[in-house]
Amino acid sequence: MSHTEPARRPPSGLAGLEPNWSRLVSATDRDGVRRTWHLLDNWTGDDAPRLTLLCVHGNPSWSYLFRHLLRAAPPDVRVVAVDHLDMGFSERTGTLRRLATRVDDLDAVADAAGVTGPIVTVAHDWGGPISLGWVQRHSDRVRGLVLMNTAVHQPAGSPAPSVIRLVRSKPMLHPVTTSTTAFIRGAFELSDERPDAATRKGFLAPYRTRDRRQAIGEFVADIPLEAEHPSAEVLDTIAAGLGGLGDTPALLLWGAADRVFSDLYLHDLEARLPHADVHRYARAGHFVSEDTDALDAALDWIAELDRPARPDDPPTPSTAVGDDLSPLLERRTRDGSHPMIVEMTGEGAAIDAAAFDSLVTSTAAGLAGADVQPGDRVALLIPPGIDLAATLLACWEAGAVAVLVDSGLGPLGMSAAIRAAHPTHVVGVPRALAAARALRWPGRRISVTPIGTAQGTALRAGTDLATVREHPGALPARVDGEADAAIAFTSGATGPSKGVRYTHRQLAAQRDAIASLYGINAADRLVAAFAPFALYGPLLGIPSVVPDMDVGAPATLTASALGDAVARIEATLVFASPAALANVVRTADQLTPAHRAAFEEVRLLLSAGAPVRPGLLRAAADLFPNATAATPYGMTECLPVASITLGEIESATGGDGVCVGEPLPSVDVRIRPIDGGELTGDADVVGEIVVRAQHARLGYDRLWHTQHLASQPPGWHATGDVGHLDGAGRLWVGGRLGHVIATSDGPVTPVRLEQQVESLAGIESAAAVGVGPAGVQQIVVIAQPARASRSARLADLELHDRIRSAITEPVAAVFEVAALPVDRRHNSKIDRARLAAWASSALAGGRISNP
Repeated sequence: MSHTEPARRPPSGLAGLEPNWSRLVSATDRDGVRRTWHLLDNWTGDDAPRLTLLCVHGNPSWSYLFRHLLRAAPPDVRVVAVDHLDMGFSERTGTLRRLATRVDDLDAVADAAGVTGPIVTVAHDWGGPISLGWVQRHSDRVRGLVLMNTAVHQPAGSPAPSVIRLVRSKPMLHPVTTSTTAFIRGAFELSDERPDAATRKGFLAPYRTRDRRQAIGEFVADIPLEAEHPSAEVLDTIAAGLGGLGDTPALLLWGAADRVFSDLYLHDLEARLPHADVHRYARAGHFVSEDTDALDAALDWIAELDRPARPDDPPTPSTAVGDDLSPLLERRTRDGSHPMIVEMTGEGAAIDAAAFDSLVTSTAAGLAGADVQPGDRVALLIPPGIDLAATLLACWEAGAVAVLVDSGLGPLGMSAAIRAAHPTHVVGVPRALAAARALRWPGRRISVTPIGTAQGTALRAGTDLATVREHPGALPARVDGEADAAIAFTSGATGPSKGVRYTHRQLAAQRDAIASLYGINAADRLVAAFAPFALYGPLLGIPSVVPDMDVGAPATLTASALGDAVARIEATLVFASPAALANVVRTADQLTPAHRAAFEEVRLLLSAGAPVRPGLLRAAADLFPNATAATPYGMTECLPVASITLGEIESATGGDGVCVGEPLPSVDVRIRPIDGGELTGDADVVGEIVVRAQHARLGYDRLWHTQHLASQPPGWHATGDVGHLDGAGRLWVGGRLGHVIATSDGPVTPVRLEQQVESLAGIESAAAVGVGPAGVQQIVVIAQPARASRSARLADLELHDRIRSAITEPVAAVFEVAALPVDRRHNSKIDRARLAAWASSALAGGRISNP
């Protein structure tokens, strides 16, 4: 490298860049030569800033990567984003500058720029090791560190990224990195969505000529893939030094779709910085901060560093649920006097309580013997039944964390969930293990069913549960109630599915809340037509069964299948989602006298997962003449929040949306007004429903920013639902906060409108959405008639007039569709965001096809 050129400021007009941010700073480098750096600096004040963000870019970018931080930082926070020498608009030195030199360079320019403590470093790509080398020299001045898609180590047994190996090869290095802009343009293609032209121009601005791109190739060549590489020892020293940063807060912001710095490097950094907060963006690529709100997340995290606990932050409600021994294991019955689980598929296997207890213990000991350690994550890919329940409780007895991913997420959703949770072990049926191999899911594989050598090789499953039970290991003497017990995934109906973390104590509190709410005792027997709810039977110590159905598609439940299950265990409790109940009602002519007699013994019919229409619940309740029909309100993050009976639903009037009843005594409910303001418990204030309970989630897994936003104020969970409390203390739900229609007359919640449409004869279901700019949105209704046309269309005049007459708000348009798009798990939650986009396109002249 021999080209030299002085530092200069960027050209004017680059998108997002303010000219007054640019500075040129000179300092003496390690060789005693005076060098000049370009940097971006937002500080104009005379006083010292409260905090300085020292931002370090990687390859092939420059300080432009941090333009959002410079603009969005609070007034008392200084942001300094440095261009490395020979990069961006800094001096072209004509020298080769390896990793050690670049750490020294950062030291020199930070001092020359007057960067003083406290400091938070923000780094991306190979700016990560450079910044970490600097942090280890100045840890006394560092308040925190933020890392984005970077690496300090190549994990053993894994090859370096193929992209890097290819570009680093002699035939490709210079043609790709310096002779052309291919390396820079290729980085754009690693994004979730290709940046717009103005942004691409901004990133390319310093690298328009070959001479100005020399360091891009040198950066790639300096990646130490070989032990003898000149920078290998320096990088190893930096990696080893991370162990000394345990007292330094850290945040890892990760684009999981990055084909260079994949999750492999995220998990390596997590192991080296186990205290770090993590937000993993499943769809974001290499430039995570260009694809997502990652820098907003960084600012929110930085703001939390110095936030003291407020005196008005109330503690979470508390009730005693046990000591150190996991309270999840306390209610296990051992008298063996009744069946614990009955299966309605295959040979109809059943197991009594004593045998089930023995199976759990032997499985737990076997898992311990198979090197499942306390705290390990174990993904359970097992259909509901004896094996799933026994393995779940065995994980808890062994101190492991169960990763619960049900088939209702669909293949893509399941794959995304497994990758996000990154289990150490996967226990599954052969079909699931085949998917694990094909899709390269992480985790050591254990088959539920016995497998031979050939099948084990094909599945890459080293063993099976029967074999591990023959080699027991020592179980932990006790399981801490505050330790993680499970990661359960949300339905994905309102966004990407999220992993929700629960401790043993929180899950035990949830079990006890359900038992108390519905008076569940040892005499009860449960039919659960929803896979996750089936696990409550063993936890409650009562017999349970899942009907013969596709648990991933609730609408496949038939009346005869439900009748067979109820009769098999003489059930007293039945749980089914609205979609499942709808098909039961639809196929009720299948019921035999024996089925109807069994239904007479049911005392409680529960339906949840989505709002259930009173007419559907009444029709289902009529099949169970002696049962109380009720619907609990809650979500994966907190269930139950409230509950209401059918009689209470039918008598409730005067509210906006669906009445879900009074909150449980152990649950606090407040409303965050839709137009802003503090949480309130006042009646008739419409806004986001915010809850707090001992059985609410601990947090989200590898989603720090999501958790932060949903936990304001701390200790509460913002549900994302919109609603209000009435004068009697009952909670009403009007829909999702993101689905509120912002009209010129004010916000309109969709559920009330949908109920009004669904009250019309011949209407199966309906959705109300807003079309147009916020503040002047128009209401559009999409109706699904009971006998709908196969193709979508504007409603005929008769249906249009009927709907406009039924709704209390002005309606701009009415569409008729064959079916509304719903979530996979419950088959009940309407995708209003998709329908809004569809209706907007149709009204703009687009082709009207089924949404």
